[in-house]
Amino acid sequence: MKPLITTVFLAAVATAGAASAQESPDLISKSTKAVGYQVGGGSTKVDLVGTDLLPGGVGEAKVEAKQGATTVEVECKGLASPAKYGTEFLTYVLWAVSPEGRTDNLGKLVVKENGEGTRKGSTPMQTFSLIVTAEPYSAVRLPSELVVLENEVREGTKGRLFVVDNYRLMKKAQYQKKANPLALTMDKKVPLEMYEARNAFEIATLNEAEKYAPDIFVKAAASLKMAENSLASKANKKEIITRATQAIQFSEDARALAVQREEEERLANERKAAEDAQREARARADEEARQRAEAQAAEQLAKQQAAEASQQKAEADAARAKAELERQAALQNEQAAKDAAKQAEEEKAQLRAKLLQQFSQVLETRDTDRGLVVNMSDVLFDTGKYTLRQEAREKLARIAGIILNYPGLRLEAEGHTDNKGSEEFNKKLSEQRADSVRTYLAAQGIPASSITFSGKGFSIPVASNDTSSGRQKNRRVELIVSGEVIGTSLAE
Repeated sequence: MKPLITTVFLAAVATAGAASAQESPDLISKSTKAVGYQVGGGSTKVDLVGTDLLPGGVGEAKVEAKQGATTVEVECKGLASPAKYGTEFLTYVLWAVSPEGRTDNLGKLVVKENGEGTRKGSTPMQTFSLIVTAEPYSAVRLPSELVVLENEVREGTKGRLFVVDNYRLMKKAQYQKKANPLALTMDKKVPLEMYEARNAFEIATLNEAEKYAPDIFVKAAASLKMAENSLASKANKKEIITRATQAIQFSEDARALAVQREEEERLANERKAAEDAQREARARADEEARQRAEAQAAEQLAKQQAAEASQQKAEADAARAKAELERQAALQNEQAAKDAAKQAEEEKAQLRAKLLQQFSQVLETRDTDRGLVVNMSDVLFDTGKYTLRQEAREKLARIAGIILNYPGLRLEAEGHTDNKGSEEFNKKLSEQRADSVRTYLAAQGIPASSITFSGKGFSIPVASNDTSSGRQKNRRVELIVSGEVIGTSLAE
């Protein structure tokens, strides 16, 4: 077996949802370790180690990554009754957790009376952590906080180790009544699935599924009733389990939808309250403005009446009027200058946006503080050379045709490489490629005095050089288009 690759990658979970949404108070976060299994690399094993909740629990998982799916076979020992964590907990569920925190329910463990449990399942994920949690029923969408087993690599495990920085767990309290937990007396003659179905329906009821998800709740109630009827009529075990499983799924669907709709209702109420507050604030502001306007009008009337009663101030009034006219003229001139400056800036921005659009139709272009950056990937050059391919010349000719319409533009061709090869080689290759671009543009009629070039080698990567795709992105020539005629970045 190949030894475990010990390089650890941190995978932080992105915050999901709209800006107004916050992490639910019903959830907590936890970290664990995941293994990236190699597709086609054969099977390998990881240990399952008991947490503080189940210190005597042990086990192992046989994992094999194949094209499209990864199979998992788990064997555990030392599993205590899940009811030790609360009478509402009836089963153990195996989960796969991705480095991004996404969880995949791989099904419940089949547990014998001696505490041995097994589970076979599969997941589309190739990189994941394995955990086992105590649950009230098997069809839950999120794992509970009662994590009893976690995977741990052993010597000889084939795979790459990742850190799952943050994944979500359902708080235990979400599966309990407000006053006391679900009190279910177990009868070993009754299939466990029946107790899970009753549990799932009770939890859906506590989450007000009848109010928020009535259609699915009705199906859950009907399914549970059919399962209870099958049990009462002593139907065969397979029929009872099938109907109980259906009741579990409907109940979980109703619970999840109820939680979602209740949260949507809460957010809607918050938005309405905010909108009401804004309307009230606007109304107060409008009233204050009206009162100020009335006061200003009264003040102006008083001044006018005083002026009419004081003819001796006519000359002073005339002088003041003349001064006011001059001031207004000065303000108008100042405003005209501001408007002209604003129009000039708008024209620059419009031209910049126009050039961005035109360049983007030819080559990938982005707007930066340095100017418009036109990106030419290394596929436009012969491998390891600086000769422009025909496709590159055609695209550059189109770029040059655009630039020739705007003599005030300045160009800088900047070459970049990946880190394959020596620094000196890459520095020279990047300069040669940049110079090839400069030479070709000059040949298209662009003044050579307005074009500069430089080679940066691999000093300014835009992606990781650890992957072929990253290295390909780093091999590029960037044409930076700037000048007073297009002003600064559109984002400013």
